[in-house]
Amino acid sequence: MHYPIFNAIVDSVQNQLDKRDINTQEFKKWQDNKIHAVGLELITGLDQASDYMDALSINFDWDSFRETSLAQNLSGMESHPFLTVETLTQSSINPTIDVEMSWLFNVEKCQPEVNEENGNYRIEKASRWMESISKKVNTLLAEDDIITRWHIEIDGDLNGRYLSAINLISYFQYQLSAPKNLSEVQTLVTKKMQDLLLKANKVISISNETLAESIAA
Repeated sequence: MHYPIFNAIVDSVQNQLDKRDINTQEFKKWQDNKIHAVGLELITGLDQASDYMDALSINFDWDSFRETSLAQNLSGMESHPFLTVETLTQSSINPTIDVEMSWLFNVEKCQPEVNEENGNYRIEKASRWMESISKKVNTLLAEDDIITRWHIEIDGDLNGRYLSAINLISYFQYQLSAPKNLSEVQTLVTKKMQDLLLKANKVISISNETLAESIAA
């Protein structure tokens, strides 16, 4: 299956990364025809931006129904291959793109071992700075009406329990129904990508400041 609109979206994302000299560890477009889905996964390292984070991951999810819905409203898309597929053209789905942005924390730097501490002190301390970060990030993203949550995994060693994975995840959804042509789609995606990167940097700054204070305490 061919997705010319989503391909243009991917190009816009790539252009924004290039303009900001953001190198990616991974930039992979995927497609699953069985479920009519397509997406983009990108990961960029944060070793230069944070002492406490390893990477930023941004995933874009799209499908043939949204591709078709948007193609029906864009001038210049009359020859889009999906417009000849009745099951797609009869769908009433809104053309929205789902974006999942994840900040991947370095579990060792965020949970340093302290010789004089015993028990599950690493998890207890982590729960406090995670709660602090959550409150600040929720305030930052309040106008976006999105979901933000932590994904954690717990393990243990001779010094007690600790978090073996710490990821902060925000879920965004953007309406793409306003554009009238493909160029306007790319302009809108460019603006949204700029906004995403700005918010990503603010979350990094919030986390850096909060963790520096927590570890120094």
